[in-house]
This record gives sequence, structure tokens and C-alpha cells, in this order.
Amino acid sequence: MKNKESVNLLDLIPVQNVDSTTNDENLIVLLKPKLKNRYLKKYVLSKMKSPNYKINLDDFGTSVWKSINGRNTVAEIGDKLRSEFGEKIEPVYERLSLFIKILEKNKLITYRSQ
Repeated sequence: MKNKESVNLLDLIPVQNVDSTTNDENLIVLLKPKLKNRYLKKYVLSKMKSPNYKINLDDFGTSVWKSINGRNTVAEIGDKLRSEFGEKIEPVYERLSLFIKILEKNKLITYRSQ
């Protein structure tokens, strides 16, 4: 197993870990479950308004989320963003790596080995 320091984020393949939907503006809304415990789900979930946290993404985040398909590396996603958004996305890899790290920290994505 490689050390975390020796892994290049651009070489990793992100995989979606939560469900999503689209809103009226055709932007992605991530649906992160509020509860994971089976017991709590059974007894508390029915009393809750919504079983999920809703995380609204902007056009940049929506494009990234749609590109996370379990086949594209982070570098390939960055290339797609650059071709889609041009100059307004620069610096693309810095912005993308920050966004990917936030998704990972919040357990919205995982990584698949190549």
C-alpha cells in the first residue's frame, strides 16, 4: 500500500458515494443521509421531515459531479472543466483539488484504485 504522501490526487479515480438529483435550474443537489445507524433509521427517520441533507452545487460543482463516474481520474475531470469553462475556471487543478478534498472529507466520494 502506498503512503498517503506518495499518492498524486490527479491520478486518483473518484467514485460517487451518495445519491443526487437535479433542481429547477438543472444543477445537482447531493443527498447525504442524516442517519447511518440501522436502529435509528428504523425508529427516528419516520419522524424526520427529510432523511437527507441537501447540498446544492453550483455550475462548477455540477460539472465535477457529473464527471465523477468511477472511470475518470481527477486530472481528466480537470481537463473537461478547462474545456467547458475556459479561463473563468483557472487555476483549474487548485480549485478542483480543493473541491475533491471537501467531497472526500464529507464522505460524499471515495476513490477506486486503477
